[in-house]
Amino acid sequence: MNNGKPHNSALDVVIIGAGVIGLSIAREFALAGREVIVLERNANIGEETSSRNSEVIHAGIYYAQDSLKAQLCTRGKALLYSYCDEKSISYNRCGKLIVALTEDQKKTLHKLQSYALKNGVYDIQTLDAAEVRELEPSIQCSAGLFSPSTGIIDSHHLMLSLQGDLENSGGRVVLLSEFTQAYLKENKLHLKIKSDETPISITAQCVINCAGLYGSSVANNIDGLDAKYIPKTRYARGVYFTYQAKHPFQHLIYPVPEPGGLGIHLTLDLAGKARFGPDVEWIEQLEYKVDAHRSDRFFKSISGYWPNVKREALMPGYAGIRPKIVGPNDPPGDFMIQGPRVHGVNGLVNLFGIESPGLTASLAIAEHVLKIFSEDII
Repeated sequence: MNNGKPHNSALDVVIIGAGVIGLSIAREFALAGREVIVLERNANIGEETSSRNSEVIHAGIYYAQDSLKAQLCTRGKALLYSYCDEKSISYNRCGKLIVALTEDQKKTLHKLQSYALKNGVYDIQTLDAAEVRELEPSIQCSAGLFSPSTGIIDSHHLMLSLQGDLENSGGRVVLLSEFTQAYLKENKLHLKIKSDETPISITAQCVINCAGLYGSSVANNIDGLDAKYIPKTRYARGVYFTYQAKHPFQHLIYPVPEPGGLGIHLTLDLAGKARFGPDVEWIEQLEYKVDAHRSDRFFKSISGYWPNVKREALMPGYAGIRPKIVGPNDPPGDFMIQGPRVHGVNGLVNLFGIESPGLTASLAIAEHVLKIFSEDII
């Protein structure tokens, strides 16, 4: 990993944030022949949202037709499976069951099936209770949807591979380098950075804000960017509990979605171990502590679809925070990706609200941003 400091000459592209989205975009630009550096405020890549999620490759079921989430998830899923095969990145296309417990929830399944078909997810299957039990005998429900193209991935291996592609194409990641300010002068963006506590200035033709949880903060420090184009980033924390006992499952098990998230679901890691989460808790400050008392809520939710869950086997795991641009009482939000045609600042692309299915969509988001760059900036 290259820990050198950024140089002072003008660059083609500077990307702020070395999560899976920033690394995917950096790779895309480097493969297109651009000179790219990625600035990362932390000591390692992917320390925040990218390493604190379910590691699920989503099919594209939940999102409104023609939304960026729908388009980029379905495209990204295909790209991601192909990339994993090419690079020998570990994944398991294990499939997912979404289960309904009540008649009202069965109506929600019908809506999800409609979303899936409109988004081109044609392998979605409706199941009655008996058909669900054929797949997963331990599940209690009244109906289900089965998504065979949903999978799980080793997200850390993915990010290391993306970084390797970037560096093999001449780009680099600069760690412990925090963006502090930018302004546009003579058609170039001038950035001020604190790199390992040393102030540095660099110039770039294009700056891409992939700062995730800090995306709005970064945007607020770009002179000349009208505040009306900067949404407020809200924090929705979700905690995970690991399951320290044997379990019978071969597929991911999801309840119907809840406001702010997809419900407390069962996911598997590549070793077959189970974990549950995330729940949804709206917070004002970034905080990753897992309160062990939340296991009561987890047990109640899980036992609705898996009656034999053992309460004592639920152990605090980890927490992740979703960078949302909608509030707790708002309809689900979409990805927000703004180029100069939207906000008027030449050379700048901002990404806001890149929560789930951001991991799945990462390679498709990279394609989308390169297209904006090609059409709006060059």
